[in-house]
Amino acid sequence: MRAMILAAGRGERMRPLTDTIPKPLLQVAGKPLIVWHIERLVKAGITQIVINHAWLGKKIEQALQDGTRYGARIVYSPEAKPLETAGGIAQALGLLGQEPFLVINGDTWCDWNPAHAQSVTHDLDRRKKSAWLLLATNPPHHPAGDFRLDASATVSNGADATPDQTLTFTGIGIYRPSLFQNVPPGSAARLAPLLRQAMASHMVVGEHYNGRWVDVGTPERLAMLERRQQGLEPG
Repeated sequence: MRAMILAAGRGERMRPLTDTIPKPLLQVAGKPLIVWHIERLVKAGITQIVINHAWLGKKIEQALQDGTRYGARIVYSPEAKPLETAGGIAQALGLLGQEPFLVINGDTWCDWNPAHAQSVTHDLDRRKKSAWLLLATNPPHHPAGDFRLDASATVSNGADATPDQTLTFTGIGIYRPSLFQNVPPGSAARLAPLLRQAMASHMVVGEHYNGRWVDVGTPERLAMLERRQQGLEPG
């Protein structure tokens, strides 16, 4: 199985930290955010990794190189301009193969074990679904959530739901390449509309994850994660 780490964002809310450092290279407990993901993937046996980049992308390549030091094989999908999540994935499809692949947002921290990805893929095949999403309890900074998850693990649009009926998408998902077949390579496209379209056909399933997940989108949340990793704050 292959994985893609999304690392093309500018990180506007992280400025000035991201004026000279791409957001995935910001450190937590002495280690870049993106390295936490790479190490977990390799430990789970997922060693073929695609990383897209745009803002300061060369610094990501210089820091990680071909991934040998981590036991990985990293290839890069550079973007002249950020293509958003779906656009970035569509641009990289030639590197991801024909089978379902795992995607992780590079600006998150999560202790979910990627070793579960293989069984999730088998379930996607068995149920003939297009996508699987890892969902978390709505955090304080996103109380409205994103999607609903029903008892059969089917995910649906949460736009008309109340916050107690929704969960937040963690940025971790497994997708069939066909989900992106109508996204022209090189064009910017967001992931949420594609997912909602698939949800309308009951083609998206998911899981409510109760472990540790942080959307590291602001300096304050980065500092909070650092304190948690040092044991200075409960997580």
